[in-house]
Amino acid sequence: MRYPAISPDGRTIAFTFKGDIYKVASSGGTAIALTSHIANDYMPVWSHDGKTIAFASDRYGNYDIYTMSADGGEAKRLTFHSADELPTSFTPDDKAILFTAARQDAASNRQYPNAALTELYQVPAVGGRPTQILTTPAELAQTSSNGQFILYQDRKGSENEWRKHHVSSIARDIWIYDRKAGTHRKITTFAGEDRNPVFAPDEKSFYYLSEESGTFNVHRMSIDGGKSQQITTFKGVPVRFLSIAKAGTLAFGFDGQIYTASPSGSPQKLNITIAADDRTNNQRILSINKGAQDLVVSPTGKEVAFVYRGDVFVNSVEGGGTKRITTTPGNETGVVFAPDGKSLIYASERDGKWGIYEARRVREKEPYFFASTVRQSSPTITRTHIQSIHQMASSSPISKIATICESWTSPPGRLARFSPTSNFSAGIITMSGARMGNGFCLISTYRVLLRARLVSCARTVPDR
Repeated sequence: MRYPAISPDGRTIAFTFKGDIYKVASSGGTAIALTSHIANDYMPVWSHDGKTIAFASDRYGNYDIYTMSADGGEAKRLTFHSADELPTSFTPDDKAILFTAARQDAASNRQYPNAALTELYQVPAVGGRPTQILTTPAELAQTSSNGQFILYQDRKGSENEWRKHHVSSIARDIWIYDRKAGTHRKITTFAGEDRNPVFAPDEKSFYYLSEESGTFNVHRMSIDGGKSQQITTFKGVPVRFLSIAKAGTLAFGFDGQIYTASPSGSPQKLNITIAADDRTNNQRILSINKGAQDLVVSPTGKEVAFVYRGDVFVNSVEGGGTKRITTTPGNETGVVFAPDGKSLIYASERDGKWGIYEARRVREKEPYFFASTVRQSSPTITRTHIQSIHQMASSSPISKIATICESWTSPPGRLARFSPTSNFSAGIITMSGARMGNGFCLISTYRVLLRARLVSCARTVPDR
């Protein structure tokens, strides 16, 4: 559950779940779906009278602004530009919706045009021509009750918005814009990230999310600046998606759950039930015509193995069929054939760790993977094994390492007998432990073992 937005009266929370907008009582309970489109609908924003919800949806390819009744019904499209447009708030009279988009900089803007540096716009709530408010980035903009001030987070560069513990010259800060005077004033001074400001009920202070406390938590600060007051004390993962009701009740997300907090109370997690069927099938048949990686031809020249969307496939060279070899949720990469063509070696990330795995054809009467019906996969060398080689490489005899490597294979005795080479120990040492974090490094180290003839696939695996 993401992007919770509490209603102005504090009774209802709208949020996003699996690409649809839902609403639920601010005390929890069973959520009601407001949208059911196959597109992704997210980032709900309440009107001040609580009767309308604006949100972003990519129903026509890119994200546009839509509105619908808070009770549900047909969604109305308000924007039609090809750029992504994201709503931030309603104007105080509910006649317009503020949104950000990288449409067109003003001619007077000295910033280099960049899709990451958006402008601030507003569009009539009944539909009509959008108008630009600011040509400089003003994200998650909130308007004061008299319409004179806009509170927002800036954006100075293209740093990923989900990055944690970011400290640099382009870290976000909270600013306030005086529409009457046409001036901007920076409020926060923390060197890290300050985001997602919302006016407190008295509008003399504001709440926002900051990493000043180590990880993103809710903070409060005077509108004139000064020292911040930490409101929540969550640890581990960041607090996201802050919103506020007129009476001061806060709503936000933490670790995939929705919480509320009164101005003087502690955060409370909502127990929310979502009873909904899937909008589409869990599986799809895809036509693979691009995006294949790690193509390698079998020793017989009659089949090709490749990786697509993180899984290993084998295809007949003559077009006789394609067989999916792996079906794991983890990523596979670096597939190669064994010299006899009866097995495939690849790197795979399973249970949070990378390892080398082998897939073999079981039935001798099935000479090709693309037509095989039974296959068996098993780990060959894990990341733990490789790290052990690194630790031994500088101090242990190579023959000892060869014996240990042979004992790791399943079944035992599958490795060719070791023949010492001068390149083996040097190759192992140069593959430092710090580089063992992904499948490519495991495959690279595996190739060193191949060249050292510690595994039976030697002389067949080319360098990348």
